[in-house]
Amino acid sequence: MADMQKAVKWYPPSYDIRVEQVPIPSIQHPDDVIVKIQLAGLCGSDLHIYRGHEDVDAELIGGHEFVGTVVEMGSSFGPDAQGRPELYRTLRLGDKVVSPFTVSCGECHFCRVGFTCRCVHSILFGIPTLPGGQAQYVRVPKAGGTLFTVDSVVATSADVSAPELADSSLLLLADILPTGAFAALQALQHAKASPMLTARPYPFSDFVPGVENSVEAASAPLLDEDRTLTFAIVGLGPVGVCAAVSLFKMLNDVEKATGSHFRIIAVDPNDARRAKMEKIAKAIQVPAERFVVADIPQAKQAMGEWTNGIGCNAILEIVGNNSALTLAYELVRPFGSISSVGVHQEPPLPFMGRDLYNKNVSFDFGRCPVRAMLPIASKILVKHQAVFGTIGEDISLIERVVSLNDAAESYELFDKGKCGKILFDPWR
Repeated sequence: MADMQKAVKWYPPSYDIRVEQVPIPSIQHPDDVIVKIQLAGLCGSDLHIYRGHEDVDAELIGGHEFVGTVVEMGSSFGPDAQGRPELYRTLRLGDKVVSPFTVSCGECHFCRVGFTCRCVHSILFGIPTLPGGQAQYVRVPKAGGTLFTVDSVVATSADVSAPELADSSLLLLADILPTGAFAALQALQHAKASPMLTARPYPFSDFVPGVENSVEAASAPLLDEDRTLTFAIVGLGPVGVCAAVSLFKMLNDVEKATGSHFRIIAVDPNDARRAKMEKIAKAIQVPAERFVVADIPQAKQAMGEWTNGIGCNAILEIVGNNSALTLAYELVRPFGSISSVGVHQEPPLPFMGRDLYNKNVSFDFGRCPVRAMLPIASKILVKHQAVFGTIGEDISLIERVVSLNDAAESYELFDKGKCGKILFDPWR
């Protein structure tokens, strides 16, 4: 293996992307693995650093989404690695792997309970202390708990009729597809959605400590008109599309299981993003009467018409800025919830505690636990390869694959909303 590699580097303070020759990473700890990168992603979160919003003052190799093959492993890996995550025993040179955008050991309390993004060893790829994946090679710390093999994705999907998974689609499991699914799942699992799912009013719509039979304790069942869940998705970039596809699948499954109904408002001010979302929704057969793609005024109008003005049960806030949060608050109903997965930069929130009190609004903020979301995201990936596994088509989430040499132009286009999801092939 050569000593040097090509990589995309960001320089402070902002908007300075260069492609340079840098040393190939080496094993630094017995738990490390070196991955030869096949494809790397350009993510909306990369734009926060690009714009100088992350208080980063040192140059770095960017990127936190990648799929590739194992070319070197630390001494922790082997058949004698007992009592540790399975991959320490089973990983082999040449295995194709995907990495979540954060390191997770698979052994601490947070990893054991499924909150893998808050592992005690958690660290982001694409920061000064951990070079990212927009390069030809990358070092993965705690690799036995972090990486997952492509074989495990196929096995998790449990669908023998599934098409062959495109490498480009596998990369989406590193961040944006699990993140979109996480935003949807947080909202659906929230206690404030339970009355619509169980047909029993709060607080007896879910587990109640000290009450043996919540069904008997509840009053009369809800009417059909009370059981319609209305969701809004704020932001239809790549993560927003993943959230919309995930939410539709989950709600469709919920409807079959519980008899509840659903409607979805997908919101973005960008014409091109709305047009793509409309094509994708049609392709995956979302009923037109239950799904509307809207700009901001249209979204408020749809909310008013669909809910008689009381608001949406839940909002998926994907963007990560205060204008998106303000819109989410305006669209949500009293006793509703907002599931926010955008990376917020502005210090103050755009409302006061009194505003939240006055509507009984619940917030879920934060990072997706990708490793824990893998089984759910894998099923969605397999089901919708027409969206996630194609490139440059009308309904493709991924719009183009380019060389690392095109990085500066790609960052600029993505930053200005002139192009959707872009992947880098580091060997072009």
